[in-house]
Amino acid sequence: MESRSPFYAVVLVAALALSAVPAAAQWWGRMPAKYPEPGDLANGSFTFCRIEYTSVRREELGHGWNTDYPDSDINFSIRLGQLTKVRINEIEKDEPNHVVIRASDEEIFKCPFVFMSDVGTTGFTPAERERLRTYLLSGGFLYVDDFWGDQAWDHWAKEIGKVLSPSEYPIFDIPLDHPLLSSLYKVERVPQVPSIQHWNWTGGYSTSERGAESEVPHLRGIRDHEDRLMVVMTHNTDIADGWEREGEDEEFFARFSVTKSYPLGINIILYSMTH
Repeated sequence: MESRSPFYAVVLVAALALSAVPAAAQWWGRMPAKYPEPGDLANGSFTFCRIEYTSVRREELGHGWNTDYPDSDINFSIRLGQLTKVRINEIEKDEPNHVVIRASDEEIFKCPFVFMSDVGTTGFTPAERERLRTYLLSGGFLYVDDFWGDQAWDHWAKEIGKVLSPSEYPIFDIPLDHPLLSSLYKVERVPQVPSIQHWNWTGGYSTSERGAESEVPHLRGIRDHEDRLMVVMTHNTDIADGWEREGEDEEFFARFSVTKSYPLGINIILYSMTH
């Protein structure tokens, strides 16, 4: 697929913001999980699948598995359908279907793509580790986002290491010339997107939620023996907040949603669906 420039992303998404059906309403409470019902994952369209997990530690500003839920899942699905030719699983027009599953659920095999947030708090059960390992080695794809600082990274690296042994499937830094970063939009550096709360609390002057400790955002991956990416991780950044909060603040939308969160997120999805 032809790569597009960052300017193309700005113009296209900005135009959609003016002309498209409004994205999801903002929910200020914690919404209950929308578990799959019969037929939800059987129509061959893209369904945003989020993994529910048990948190075993706390992180500042985190909520565990439902961080940025459900607005990020809904808004991203809407924009993916508008910006690409991907057919979106819809309950009805402009109302994307999305589901929450456990890693141990059989339904995970009906989700070519699964997402996790605030993964620095994750605790997998043995059954979840086994099922997730089978899913990933069978062609599945996991994207994790929104965890900050060294403690969160160390905890997640330990947890995913119980799923995919680091001696056999080591974590690596995805280079900027990797095809993932030009699946549709040309992403020239790993973007750091703060939560909108942090952005507001600092008066729009800081994007690093843990100060000097999290100044550098990371894009990392785990690949199988055929060099296929199975896991993509965005650390020291909150890509999904640019999806969730796109309708709340014009400056935040222009600075983060348009130029950073949607281009990288769409690239990740397109890469996962074509490799």
